[in-house]
Amino acid sequence: MNEHYNAANIEQETRDFWQQKQSFKAEVNEDQEKFYCLAMFPYPSGKLHMGHVRNYTISDVIARYQRLLGKNVLQPMGWDAFGLPAEGAAIKNKMAPAKWTYSNIDYMKKQLKLLGFGYDWDRELATCTPDYYRWEQWMFIQLFNKGMVYKKKSVVNWDPVDKTVLANEQVIDGRGWRSGAIVERREIPQWFIKITDYAQELLDELDELNEWPDKVKTMQRNWIGRSEGVRIQFDLANTDQALDVFTTRPDTFMGITYLAVAAEHPLALDEAVNNQNLQRFIEECRKSGTTAAEMDTMEKKGQRLNIEAIHPVTGEKIPVFAANFVLMSYGTGAVMAVPAHDQRDWEFAHKYDIPIKQAVKPADDTLIDLNQAAFTEKGILIDSGIFTGLTSEAAFDQIADHLEKENKGGKEINFKLRDWGVSRQRYWGSPIPMIQCDQCGDVPVPEDQLPVILPENITFDESGNSPIKNMPEWSETSCPTCGKAATRETDTFDTFMESSWYYARYTNPKNDQSMLDEEANYWLPVDHYIGGIEHAILHLLYARFYHKLLRDAGMVKSNEPFKRLLTQGMVIAETWKRENEDGSLEWFNPADIDKDIDEKGKILGGKLKSDGQSVIAGGIEKMSKSKNNGIDPQTLINQYGADTVRLYVMFTSPPEQSLEWSDHGVEGANRFLHRLWTWLEKHQAIIKNQPTLGEQFNPKQADLRRELHQQLKQSLFDYQRQHFNTVISACMKILNRYGKLQANAENNPLICEAASILLRLLAPIAPHISQHAWHALNFGDDILKSKMPEVDESALKQDQIELMLQVNNKLRGKIKIAIDASKEEIENMALAHPKAQQFIGDKTIRKIIIVPKRLINIVAN
Repeated sequence: MNEHYNAANIEQETRDFWQQKQSFKAEVNEDQEKFYCLAMFPYPSGKLHMGHVRNYTISDVIARYQRLLGKNVLQPMGWDAFGLPAEGAAIKNKMAPAKWTYSNIDYMKKQLKLLGFGYDWDRELATCTPDYYRWEQWMFIQLFNKGMVYKKKSVVNWDPVDKTVLANEQVIDGRGWRSGAIVERREIPQWFIKITDYAQELLDELDELNEWPDKVKTMQRNWIGRSEGVRIQFDLANTDQALDVFTTRPDTFMGITYLAVAAEHPLALDEAVNNQNLQRFIEECRKSGTTAAEMDTMEKKGQRLNIEAIHPVTGEKIPVFAANFVLMSYGTGAVMAVPAHDQRDWEFAHKYDIPIKQAVKPADDTLIDLNQAAFTEKGILIDSGIFTGLTSEAAFDQIADHLEKENKGGKEINFKLRDWGVSRQRYWGSPIPMIQCDQCGDVPVPEDQLPVILPENITFDESGNSPIKNMPEWSETSCPTCGKAATRETDTFDTFMESSWYYARYTNPKNDQSMLDEEANYWLPVDHYIGGIEHAILHLLYARFYHKLLRDAGMVKSNEPFKRLLTQGMVIAETWKRENEDGSLEWFNPADIDKDIDEKGKILGGKLKSDGQSVIAGGIEKMSKSKNNGIDPQTLINQYGADTVRLYVMFTSPPEQSLEWSDHGVEGANRFLHRLWTWLEKHQAIIKNQPTLGEQFNPKQADLRRELHQQLKQSLFDYQRQHFNTVISACMKILNRYGKLQANAENNPLICEAASILLRLLAPIAPHISQHAWHALNFGDDILKSKMPEVDESALKQDQIELMLQVNNKLRGKIKIAIDASKEEIENMALAHPKAQQFIGDKTIRKIIIVPKRLINIVAN
């Protein structure tokens, strides 16, 4: 070992060693327990940010730890390469999305390698390559042939700037999450996959995911939204039509005073043909939000239609309104409105002077004021005809039975979950493998013509529209069924399609004969999956669904894709800003600020280094480009080395908690590695000789070994529960303790043992320095081929323990006692201690309190 720690040289040599040895190449071995560790793959945005670094360091630490437990580890990496950001960058930089994407992949791959992540790069994949999306297209055709895929017109969230459909979660305060444009509702043809066919299974099997965070499972349960209720049929007066609604509160059924339908409901659209006011209202609704939060908070608006519904029990005529708080995409696009017992209905009724009829009263006869708000609790039915006097629970069954006998409805299970719309109107995505024929309708592309390759050498016009929509040389084809002229589908797949099965393709990404093969059943399910909480619903739900499709197609045997899930916390940092004259905010990177800090470390203010003018502290926020508070990982790697960066992000907080960035913390991590190196280098001659531990130890040596193996035992436990920060803390304690140990013939074996344990504990976290030192100190050629150290239980045995000695609750010293000392012996030793005698003096001893293995307190006055 060289005298000084040179991170750059050590890390390059170590990476070369791993490359030469193919250390992370994963191969099937039926005789070895497998462990598939996976972090959510990144979008190739250009360069890594600290969120990437933290996520992938967590994954790598877990994978390396499992390897040291003797498991056959697969840890792959790839690229979630399709998507809208590439189109925006292409338009901005006048570069084709493909070229922009592939150049970003090359750069980010180099950065990942510099950080020493143990990936099997032979399994690398990019979702934008035809050899990947070919099988996605193939699977879509299989699902189409099974009736699991259909096309229909659907009301969607349309971003007029990005010119694409947005999921509800991508609409924030009525605006597109990327463009900021006001989102519109549009009705366009969309392709759907029937995820609702699996709704109950997706819900039930959440109970089997014992190693998933409860928060994530709750979010998925709420999204699936199973509800037991009653379907009710309302005939429409003077027509042969009927309107179906679904309700979970049939007990309020006799308090209905109006029905509400979505603005895009056929009843509203038909009437709007000759009603300009209704036309304008429908157009206004198309520009409003569609999320549940927006529906709850928006002003309730509506237009009365020229139709009436008939109450199926009383025969009363009920007005029907088109309302902005009803969505065509949920349920039947119609709701029964009971303003006395639903706050949304109550607000609408007050606005349009609709009667409010109470049908349920509190069970304890508490007085309520329906002029102030709706009464939404369950209770006892009143003014409800034959159902009067029933509890809400009893009324549920009796009303359902009555409607069923009258052929006007009955019990029904409903889900909030809607079928998965997979069409996107953008260019940079996998082509949907369908052909549109005027005679034959929608026809799948023949399998021998797959993949349908997306043209990569394209240019965008000023409109930003998808270029393939204006490429007849690509879109014009012939119908596979009748041979007549036809056109290809120019919509592309939602990028959730690619990310819903990539984990499975990693098991054999080079297979050009089938989507998956037997390797999938060796490696799957993923044993540990790591990613952000922001993916808790859509990505994870779609991946679970897709896995079940793969299972039912006979390609995998497991029911779920991910056995254990870790949702890591965010990386957060200071923000600094100025308010410009026009009211806009300008954000500055913390590295560019001279901070004014008080004695307690509190930030009082700051000045921009470049101009010396004051800036305002904006608080702690998630690292982001918008707040300009990101830290460039490349700069840190260049300055300190990858091991320092890895050590810091693992030490600062447990993986599931947010990490607050600190430059001082990075420097501290680097100092620890320097101290470790200095200690190892100082004792390298001793350690290289591999001195053997004896069987007898003096008391000081026994204490040292006990502490070492106590720290080891705790660290192995902490590795299992993924408290990597406390593992590092234990390593620091070991180094502090053994750094003071004098080298001599008796102590040298202890120094060697401590070095061996330290390096293996640190190997998953700081792998470069650990591997280099392991080899240089003659422990072995490859630390990855070693095993996690084992606790020597005999070292943990104690003949004596130390108790704190107190007199009148004040610490006065310490005493050592035999571990099996009696109460009388402990008391006598405490009373005989010089410090005890000094502070007791002539006082009378009132009592002696012993806290086993901790302290003894003498009370005297």
